[in-house]
Amino acid sequence: MNADISTTEIKVIELDSHNYENRNGYDADFLEKKVPLPSIPDNLKDDVVKLKNSNSEELKYTNFSVVLSKSRGLAFYTAVNIDGSELQQLERKNDVWYYDPRIERNFQYGPELYSNNDLDRGHLVRRLDPVWGSNFKDANEDTFHFSNCSPQHKNLNQKTWLDLEDYILRNADVHDLKVNVFTGPVFNQNDLIYRGKYLIPSEFWKVVTIVKNDDDHSISSTAYLQTQKQLIEDLKFVFGEYKTYQVSISKIESLTGLDFGNLRNFDPFSKRKDIIPVRIINNEKDIIL
Repeated sequence: MNADISTTEIKVIELDSHNYENRNGYDADFLEKKVPLPSIPDNLKDDVVKLKNSNSEELKYTNFSVVLSKSRGLAFYTAVNIDGSELQQLERKNDVWYYDPRIERNFQYGPELYSNNDLDRGHLVRRLDPVWGSNFKDANEDTFHFSNCSPQHKNLNQKTWLDLEDYILRNADVHDLKVNVFTGPVFNQNDLIYRGKYLIPSEFWKVVTIVKNDDDHSISSTAYLQTQKQLIEDLKFVFGEYKTYQVSISKIESLTGLDFGNLRNFDPFSKRKDIIPVRIINNEKDIIL
């Protein structure tokens, strides 16, 4: 049976765990080259949320997965497979948000964080990215889990990441339009404490992997960092601009502690000796693929 939780702003539901039995999750073999999930460092492994009655830490949804932090109530990272040849353009209707019953409620920041302020429930896996295949409607609904959102100032969330995934799908010479995207917040000890309880991340990252349609079908992985520091210093009064940067995958690893394996060896940004380590993205032409 489903439990409805009444709130003043949104409808929140907790489904039965059996509703998730057919969720396939992120597929490491989705591209021609294997791209495993990022590794959590040893010093953070005790902070990883485990599923009830299980030693698994991977919350599997339709075409994407989430790994959560206990102490932050937010995702360490999300991982999604995007099949551009099968994407469905579902319209967004009345939002219903979900707690995931497979994990403890106290590890999921809920609607009380987002009420009466300028914070949006920012999707980490973008709503339409996993919406493909035979279960595309489930994928759409799955993105509305609190496990898949992070507090983002409305000026950041409602002005997208310059549609980075759209740009790569549209312009890169990819194989079968298949893409893997890892996304997450940067957790910092100096993050803003909000309402006496919630730590608000000031930065978010994204690592995008494609298989290029060249002679070797080589992998290309690019990394991006976006900041909302100026926006959240004062949630009521500051109206700063957000910035998007292209950075090396190694930079994301140093900020998060995550290990992306050999993806750093396929980062064209890192191989360019003629550019500075951080490159601001003002428009699509600034992106190095």
